[in-house]
Amino acid sequence: MEQVKNPHPEEDPISVLPRVGPKVASTLEKLNIFQVKDLLFHFPYRFQDKTRITPINSLVDREFALVVGRITSVEENFRRSRTRQSYRPSRSLTVKIRDDAGSMKMVLFHFSNQQKYYLERASWIKCFGEVRLMGRSLQMTHPEYSVYEYSPTIPQADRLTPVYGLTEGIGQGMMRNIVLSALEYCKNLTVPNLLPKAVIRANGLSDMELAFDDIHTPKIDDHQEGQDYSSLPAMRRLIFEELVSFQVARRQQKKIRQAADAPNMNPEGDLSKQLRDSLKFTPTKSQRTVIREIITDLRSASPMLRLVQGDVGSGKTLVAAAAAAWVVDSGHQVAIMAPTELLADQHLKSFYDWFSPLGIDVQVLTGRLTQKVRKQVERGMKTGQANIVIGTHALFQEGVEFKSLGLVIVDEQHRFGVGQRFALREKGVMDKQVPHQLVMTATPIPRTLAMGFYADLDVSNITELPPGRIPIKTEIFASDHRANAIQRVDAVCASGQQAYWVCPLIDKSEVLDVESAVEAEKFVRQSLPGRRIALIHGRIKSDKRDKIMTRFRKGEIDVLVATTVIEVGVDVPNASLMVIESSERLGLAQLHQLRGRVGRGATQALCTLLYKQPLSDMSRSRLQVMQETTDGFKIAEKDLELRGAGELLGTRQTGAQIFRIAEITRDRSLLGDVIKAADLILEQHPELIDPLIRRWTIREGQYSAV
Repeated sequence: MEQVKNPHPEEDPISVLPRVGPKVASTLEKLNIFQVKDLLFHFPYRFQDKTRITPINSLVDREFALVVGRITSVEENFRRSRTRQSYRPSRSLTVKIRDDAGSMKMVLFHFSNQQKYYLERASWIKCFGEVRLMGRSLQMTHPEYSVYEYSPTIPQADRLTPVYGLTEGIGQGMMRNIVLSALEYCKNLTVPNLLPKAVIRANGLSDMELAFDDIHTPKIDDHQEGQDYSSLPAMRRLIFEELVSFQVARRQQKKIRQAADAPNMNPEGDLSKQLRDSLKFTPTKSQRTVIREIITDLRSASPMLRLVQGDVGSGKTLVAAAAAAWVVDSGHQVAIMAPTELLADQHLKSFYDWFSPLGIDVQVLTGRLTQKVRKQVERGMKTGQANIVIGTHALFQEGVEFKSLGLVIVDEQHRFGVGQRFALREKGVMDKQVPHQLVMTATPIPRTLAMGFYADLDVSNITELPPGRIPIKTEIFASDHRANAIQRVDAVCASGQQAYWVCPLIDKSEVLDVESAVEAEKFVRQSLPGRRIALIHGRIKSDKRDKIMTRFRKGEIDVLVATTVIEVGVDVPNASLMVIESSERLGLAQLHQLRGRVGRGATQALCTLLYKQPLSDMSRSRLQVMQETTDGFKIAEKDLELRGAGELLGTRQTGAQIFRIAEITRDRSLLGDVIKAADLILEQHPELIDPLIRRWTIREGQYSAV
């Protein structure tokens, strides 16, 4: 019976390849290589040019070169090297090589007697390595080499030699052979093109097989020294397809989500009007627009998944409250998840003040509750008595149940993992209906990222600040101006206002030259003996931290020395000055979030950024952006340019890998054509969707946004 060939040979296990037995396969797994496609995507990190022989008199210090010459002598040298315990002999082998143009040395510090034997009996040698000028002599140390009895005939190669990332037990030669086996295996079985011919023609893309060949062994004419690897035509082909795959997968997720059922929210009363009438201010036009967009989604029987992004202080909490009122008035519950207890408490205060007078039960569920209180809250959630529940990770823990969860609101969404958001959503699945989801962020997402990463979300932007807000002024000084900053703090306190003094670390570090909050608190206390000073950081117990924050809100503390724990969830209108030490150590988004803690009152607010010299070019650029603008959207675009998508999405810190080879920052110019290609595949080539996603998937659930 004839064996049926796999239509997707790249998905076969690596054990199908020659030279890959159980032991080698187990070793390759350390490099996350399990399938043939993982070898195809295990790209070289650099190349060696072995296509031409370089005369010895043309060698350049610190450059790699291929040399062929006669062996004129082989000398073993002994010397005594000093260890902590004693002197012990060590040896090296020096091989002198000469060609028609000059002479050089090859030095081996680690060699076997067999190597010495063959070198002494050989007449010719070919070696490739880095050339170093040692005094007046040219030398290669431990190059790759082959020896010959007669003058070797070196075939003229036209392709570069790849250098791969390795693990113990796999050398360069073995890895090259295994990758070549994978290329040959897929060539024999044919790797299918998964992009329509129209897309390939329109974008000038090569075939898939040729792309892999050209990436692993590029022709010398296609690659120049120092050339950006991503600009190779073959790499552009693969980057384009990966971006299309990602776009298609996200849009498929949205299509699947929209096909699910969700509670159709039709209010039975006038809670939304009561909430609106109770406000002591008028919502901005931008807030009203976003609220209308959310209500339109909630009226649909398809689950909402909407991202609301707005600058610090733009009023996202009120938008969330309006959505909650609509859902509660429709007979369902609302869960609001915050990343920290501090932010959860801030939301609790706002929601309690707005909803409690209207007869709506607002509860909080965090890790610090006593067992007795926690059981009472959980009972209210299960019976439906608790209309709105605000909490942290405790909301999606095992045993927590809702009677009828209709809306999940996630604040500062980038601080939660996909699994955490999904776990909370699952708490509301009843009768095959899933709850609506609203995710919010005060770290605006650049348009490029929104196009590339959030194709499955509907996005609303709050673009206005409440009327009367005075833009925060920002000044930048070297840390030797610390005394001037103290004078500003004293002047602010004398006027009846309050100030923050922020440091990146809690304690002094032996490694990093960064100001610590503990040391800063001593400095501020000594410098301002008549002022009321307090210290807050993440190691202080939450109940004590809450008491300190309450005293600060009440004006009982003049200066709050803190770490970045106050980045979110702190709203003190009387605080008009923030000093940030070692500001060059913080990212743009974090600096912007911290600065947003001041300027919430009617007084002109000031943010002083102190930095330590010398200042790197990137740090200088970040601080200049902070001085030039308070627009969070502009800051987000600059942050993307400086740091890249991995940092902004949190994937770099968590080790999560979104793409194999694409980089949204670098490859943003392709996105327009990528979206057109995704549109074409979704509309006219549905048979390509699953193969595309399978080919590029790194891990299960990779393309799920929620």
